[in-house]
Amino acid sequence: QVHLVESGGGLVQAGGSLRLSCAASARTVTNLAVGWFRQAPGKEREFVAAISPTGRTTSYGEFVKGRWTISRDDARSTVYLQMNTLQLEDTAVYYCAARYFAISQSRDDYTYWGQGTQVTVSS
Repeated sequence: QVHLVESGGGLVQAGGSLRLSCAASARTVTNLAVGWFRQAPGKEREFVAAISPTGRTTSYGEFVKGRWTISRDDARSTVYLQMNTLQLEDTAVYYCAARYFAISQSRDDYTYWGQGTQVTVSS
């Protein structure tokens, strides 16, 4: 069983930055691929970024456009999403998710989910 807890959300002005954290409690996280997804009101949950178990492979949604970086610190069992140049349309609840082994952009492939953290970008 894998338990995920997100943190780091909040209110930020457009152009600002936030760093989200996803802390995993599991016997081992080294074989977990972790993804970030987001869901805005009235919209479907969409893929944001993912990182492979080794950290050597990452993947990003097209809208990220080089603004954000996903990384992991297995010693802390934590995956981070550094979000820079935030825009109004980035307002959403951000979820982290985990699955064993292979990285994926599909939310249906992820087994474990956190409760989400709200990110609100103001003008």
